[in-house]
Amino acid sequence: MTGEPWLLGGDLKVSRIGYGAMKLTGWPRGDRPGRETALAVLRRAVELGVNHIDTSNYYSRDGVAANELIREALSPYPDDLVIVTKVGSLVEGSDIALPPGERTGLTPGGLRRGVEANLSSLGLDRLDVVNLRMGDPDQTEMPLAGPLETLLALREEGLIRHIGVSNVTAAAFAEARTIAPIACVQNLYNLSRRDDDPIVDACAEAGIAYVPFFPVGGFQPITAKHLDAVAARHGATMPQVALAWLLARSPNILLIPGTGSPEHLDENVAAGALRLTVDDLAELAEDVA
Repeated sequence: MTGEPWLLGGDLKVSRIGYGAMKLTGWPRGDRPGRETALAVLRRAVELGVNHIDTSNYYSRDGVAANELIREALSPYPDDLVIVTKVGSLVEGSDIALPPGERTGLTPGGLRRGVEANLSSLGLDRLDVVNLRMGDPDQTEMPLAGPLETLLALREEGLIRHIGVSNVTAAAFAEARTIAPIACVQNLYNLSRRDDDPIVDACAEAGIAYVPFFPVGGFQPITAKHLDAVAARHGATMPQVALAWLLARSPNILLIPGTGSPEHLDENVAAGALRLTVDDLAELAEDVA
């Protein structure tokens, strides 16, 4: 079901099931694993063949930072490991507490600070992919052009390899493609939240990766009418079926499910071997919220 690896940005070969590091820190809210468990999860992910890790310097709370955990667990990094990060209206994880008007992350200086913070905390000279996060309440009407042009300049300096966009509308995605080569789109999309169907298809046609965040519902787990029945037929968990559905949806979809549990990590990666039938997919097609 995972199909062939995807060439992210056209030159970075990644397995279609990756790992999202946000849950290692409990940012912006929620529980987190202990430090040794977090390090074990990251090392286990690589052992299982995961070579695409999604993170951000944002993901930091109470002295626990995802990038620093990744560096401690995995540096020196495997040659094939692709680390994707993001910048946006926040500069540091603590900025989430600032009033929207005081956030400076999308200014040229803020974007540079964000990129340099990710480089420093990960111990890298160049970031594989940097997603520009848009659509937050404090910058809903801000145009993409300025921030993308800043990222292009940072790419020219050799600090960034590829650029992606996150939390964008179809119109913003189309605009972004006129400004910069876009390697990936990272938006909310899952079995019961399919508003982004047109963007998934547009990305596939253009050879651009689509990376759904909250692939199994995030803070509001998926509740779908037929999900439990399909899972029962396969002897699988409902999150595994939700992940397998995404893999079957389009070959350009790359998954970054997050977890702080080694056992849950194993289940997520095992979802790549789950083969949904035509009947399964037809049944799940009815599960649109």
